[in-house]
Amino acid sequence: MTKINKHQHSGKSRPVSGSKQRLIDSLGYRFSDPSLVDLALSHRSVGANNNERLEFLGDSIVNFLIGESLYQRFPDAREGELSQMRAALVKGQTLAQIARGLDLGEYLHLGPGELKSGGYRRESILADALEALIAAIYLDGGLPSCREAVMRWYEPLLQSICPSKSNKDAKSSLQEWLQSRKQPLPSYRIVKQTGDDHQQVFEVECDISHINARFKGTGSSRRVAEQQAAAVALDRLCNND
Repeated sequence: MTKINKHQHSGKSRPVSGSKQRLIDSLGYRFSDPSLVDLALSHRSVGANNNERLEFLGDSIVNFLIGESLYQRFPDAREGELSQMRAALVKGQTLAQIARGLDLGEYLHLGPGELKSGGYRRESILADALEALIAAIYLDGGLPSCREAVMRWYEPLLQSICPSKSNKDAKSSLQEWLQSRKQPLPSYRIVKQTGDDHQQVFEVECDISHINARFKGTGSSRRVAEQQAAAVALDRLCNND
């Protein structure tokens, strides 16, 4: 994917801030058919040639791959526990979190309206683009290549999830974890708020005082950002426990 400027595309795409190689390095997969990457990153606002069909396929693929991984990792987990864990891992918030880690927002092709309103930051658009990319990798390289890429992106989340805490939201789980160890409860504060009134992005810090650490989360609302910050904090605490 070469660098885009607004004159070449009549203002319908956000300028790409990185090179094609940087995107490939982030994805960890080299496409035989690079046009699939452009299609996967093309929002419906750019016209008929968009990523909606790929998103449909990618949704099924990521559900299967995460379900397969959980089945193998937790041989004693019940069906309900596996379903709860999978739901937490494939929901839009989680997909958008992974997409941000891959800097997908920097490469999205958006129409003028979405470009103006900051669509490259929107959780739903990022999540859909990630699902579309998953489908693109599957079509380009087959299931083994797709599985390898998805498992690499998901590995930190898969390591931190467990059946006992999957049915609770992150803030509740973090509070219980701290209470069980007689530690002070976390505090949350907004550190940044950007975007228009109808498309705001919140950045929140979760302060864990007993270890003097702060963990950040972002989201389309304060509640979503607090949940993400709590999830990051809980993962760190559980892994270091």
